[in-house]
Amino acid sequence: MIKIENLHSIDKNDMDNILDVWESSVRSTHDFLSEEDITSIKPQVIEGVNYVSKLLCVRNEKGIIKAFMGVYDDKIEMLFISNDNRGSGIGKKLIEYAVNILNIKYVDVNEQNIKAVGFYKHMGFDIFKRSEFDEQGNPFPILHMKLK
Repeated sequence: MIKIENLHSIDKNDMDNILDVWESSVRSTHDFLSEEDITSIKPQVIEGVNYVSKLLCVRNEKGIIKAFMGVYDDKIEMLFISNDNRGSGIGKKLIEYAVNILNIKYVDVNEQNIKAVGFYKHMGFDIFKRSEFDEQGNPFPILHMKLK
């Protein structure tokens, strides 16, 4: 499990780094998005970062963010891992921290992001509802998942 000393808070000065991680992650996992979609969604990431009540990250030895997670109440609102760090166990550790320390119970995931759906199922989440559109009204179905 990630120890609290390995997690860092994020501030406004980290926004470029956060957007780099988000874009790296999205380009490697969201192949259903067009270039136009990615460009239009990017400002919503900033809104999301400002919305969440807890925003944590894992940094490398140089202080560069490798992954970040945003939580609001008992739900993971965002979890992105840079493509260079996918498969390293960071996502699993962040989920374990969120479940065991932050008491999260819910997460939403794009239905077309097959790897993420499988990851969350592996981490103990089940689908309980499906929405045809994302929160911005885009035609990207969302699976609402909750911890078993």
